Parts: sequence; structure tokens; C-alpha cells
Amino acid sequence: MAQWTSAVGSAQLARLLTSQQARPAGAGTRRPPAYRALADGIRLLVLEGRVPVAARLPAERELAVSLSVSRTTVAAAYEALRSEGFLESRRGAGSWTAVPAGNPLPARGLEPLPPEALGSMIDLGCAALPAPEPWLTRSVQGALEELPPYAHTHGDYPAGLPALREMLAERYTARGIPTMPEQIMVTTGAMGAIDAICHLFAGRGERIAVESPSYANILQLMREAGARLVPVAMAEGLGGWDLDRWRQVLRDAAPRLAYVVADFHNPTGALADEDQRRRLVDAARSAGTVLVVDETMSELRLDDDLELPRPVCGFDPAGSTVITVGSASKAFWAGMRIGWVRAAPDVIRSLVAARAYADLGTPVLEQLAVNWLLNTGGWQEAVDVRRTQARENRDALVAAVRRELPDWEFEVPGGGLTLWVRTGGLSGSRLAEVGERVGVRVPSGPRFGVDGAFEGYVRLPFTVGGAVAEEAAVRLAAAARLVATGAGSGAEPPRTFVA
Repeated sequence: MAQWTSAVGSAQLARLLTSQQARPAGAGTRRPPAYRALADGIRLLVLEGRVPVAARLPAERELAVSLSVSRTTVAAAYEALRSEGFLESRRGAGSWTAVPAGNPLPARGLEPLPPEALGSMIDLGCAALPAPEPWLTRSVQGALEELPPYAHTHGDYPAGLPALREMLAERYTARGIPTMPEQIMVTTGAMGAIDAICHLFAGRGERIAVESPSYANILQLMREAGARLVPVAMAEGLGGWDLDRWRQVLRDAAPRLAYVVADFHNPTGALADEDQRRRLVDAARSAGTVLVVDETMSELRLDDDLELPRPVCGFDPAGSTVITVGSASKAFWAGMRIGWVRAAPDVIRSLVAARAYADLGTPVLEQLAVNWLLNTGGWQEAVDVRRTQARENRDALVAAVRRELPDWEFEVPGGGLTLWVRTGGLSGSRLAEVGERVGVRVPSGPRFGVDGAFEGYVRLPFTVGGAVAEEAAVRLAAAARLVATGAGSGAEPPRTFVA
């Protein structure tokens, strides 16, 4: 009986491996033998989750042809992986990926760092800030006071608590987008909202157009739902969407859905202007594509002089093209798993009906806590504090990276929580691997792309500031030196750091 559960074709594996090739790192670079470079490349793909564990690899001869190397090179690479525990083989069944005993399984998304590792590791993997206090505690206390009437009911509200739906509708109306409560469904975070939308609109095999790069966890959610992702390249730097490319993709690929982040894009930080928003909605309407707009970063404007455009749904008055997703996780706290969908009433009814076969509803107590915040002004007070904290962290991180890594390139966004950094020709995957050994955790660029794109990038979130940001940049610089000289295997273990 075969031990593998999926397969990776030779052409696909060759593309993923080729994406790891970076520009020469300069004098002093030690180039490993071809078989060692191939083995290291496959190991990195497994560790990052871009090649699943228990995936059957191509036969030696097939991969050799796709890579234009000798079969001996592939055979030696496979043998090296077997000896290290990253490959298992059996005659007649082929070879499949594995992880050595004691190693954690690779994560396909950006999971939080375990609390026990926080003493020695600076975590730049998760773009989320600690809870804002005292507003979190006050909101939970307020929710408990309002809970008794709900406790006498069944507690199932598939569309969300009526009071919270009404409050969210009023907030959209105040932004110039007339909205009824019937156009709102409360979900378990933005991820729950987008998962429900994908299941309703895009069955297995359907095309979904996505920005390239885009948010890693959403890309993986769509992959696991069986979607065929169609990447659309972003404009350079903070330029936002490339509308010519979008029109071409929407016309030629005719995707059922398109997923975009218009406000402080994750990971680039770009802010789409009003003209881009209008033109993208028009192009999606013409193509018959439903445009899913993620607004989770929309309240995190960090530069006071920055004027925010109208919401994307403001350019779709009929409500037939745009579905908007919001969340409390970025603006308030990731532990507050409350999200919402704004759409036409018939779409909301369909989403609510489908929810009976998913999670039934969102926890009542957390909905009451968010409703308390919105009703009392606590939400705005907490968001103001959150903006100040993120701005200070951004400025500290930018200064530290510019000082320690002057060859790295980036543009500073006016909002959001992330910095998208070109790593001076170094492999983002190798930086991520070596970074963990020297005590800094950072996600590599390919996590945010499709089919191995963005190997020369990393994403840095605005989650640390002050001395911690400075130390994070020092550790990143140490990892960069090790990668540049090919000495990553000798990296020292992380030292404990106290802010």
C-alpha cells in the first residue's frame, strides 16, 4: 500500500525549485554541489508547506529532464533527503516527502508562535498586535451584563445578533454607503466569511482571481477549497492594482470570484485610489465576476494626512458585483474572532442558509462585546491607540532595517500592518529558515504568491517596536550574512531577549 496521499509533477516541482534561484550574493559565496542544492531546495519546499508532507515526488529520470540535470544528480539528492528523514521510498511505490521525527509539521499559513518560544524568538510571522486594554476587559464585562436575555434563548443566530447587524449597517451608512441590517451577516472572523463566500460561489475547480502577492492564509484557504487561483500582478511598490492586467484576466479567464484588499493591502501596504476602485468594479461587472473586497485593514490609517477613498462597495450601488468582508481582528484584536459580510440581501440569505451545514453561528458573547464597543465609543478609542502603536512600531522597524540591511528595498506604506521587502537578491525561503536559527521568525515571500513567486521577498509586520525592533533587524542581518555566504547550516542558536 502506498504511503503517499498526493503527488507533485516534475514540471510543477521544477517551477517551485527554479523560483528559489536568486541573484548572485557576491564574493565569498560558497556554492554547494548540484545534488546538495537540489536536496536543500526540496527540503525548504517541504518545511514551508509548499510541497505537502506525504506527497509523491517525480521519478528520478522525469525530474532530471525537467531540471536539465543528470539523473545521477537527482538520485544523489533523493538519497541525501532519505538520510535526513525528509524522504521515504519503497520499491514499486516511489518516493514521498516526510519530516524527521521530532520536527514540527510545516504550516501552510502564518500560524502564531507558541508562547513557550517567545523568550528566545522574536516573532515577525503574525501581523497581529496584543489586545488593547482596558477596552478588551471592559467590552467583555459589558457583554456579560447584556448576556442574561440571550441566555434564555437557544443561542443560535446564523445571521448574527440583530443588534450587531444593525450597528454594522449603521456604520456603513455613516460612511456614505446606505445599508440595511438584512445586508449584513456576522461570521467567525474574516476567514470564516471568505470561506463561506468561496463555498457558495466557487465550487471545486472554479477560477478565483487573486492579487499577486496576496494574503497567505486566504490563498491557502482557497487552494484547500479546490479553487484554481489566477494571479494578477500588483503594480510596483505602492502603486496598487494594475488595471490593464486585471481587465485582461477578467476577460480571458472569466473567474467566478476575485479577491482583493483595497485598503492597506496585505502584504504590500498599497492603498487603491478611487479611480482604481471604480475601474475594477466596472471590469468585474462586465466580466460577470463577483468581487470580494477584504476591508480588515481599512481602519489602520497610520499617516494622519492620508485621505481615504470611498469603500469599493460605494462604486456598486446595485450591489450585484461587490461583496465586502470586515473584521475586528486587525483593528482591535486577533483574539476577537468576529467578522462580517456586507452584500445584497439575497446573497446574505444564501450564505445564512448554507451556514446550517458549517458552524451554525458565531459566539454570542463575542458579538455582544463588539456591539458594546461600537455602542459606547470604546471601539474608536481602542483603534486610535492601535494606530499610534502601529505607527511607532512601523517607524522603529523601518529605521532599524535601513540601518542594518541597507541593500534591502521597500516603500513605507501609509497604513496597515505590513512591510513588503525585497531582500537584495537573497532567497526569502532561506532567510526564513536561517532566521529561526538565529532567533527571528519571518515569513518568506513565496507564502504570499502562487506557484513559487516572490522568492526574493520577506514580509515584516509592525508588531514590535523600540529595542525589540532593533534587535529583530540585527538578527535578520545576521541571517542574511549566513545565507549570502552559504554558511546557514552553522547558525548559532537564538539567545534570550527581554524587551
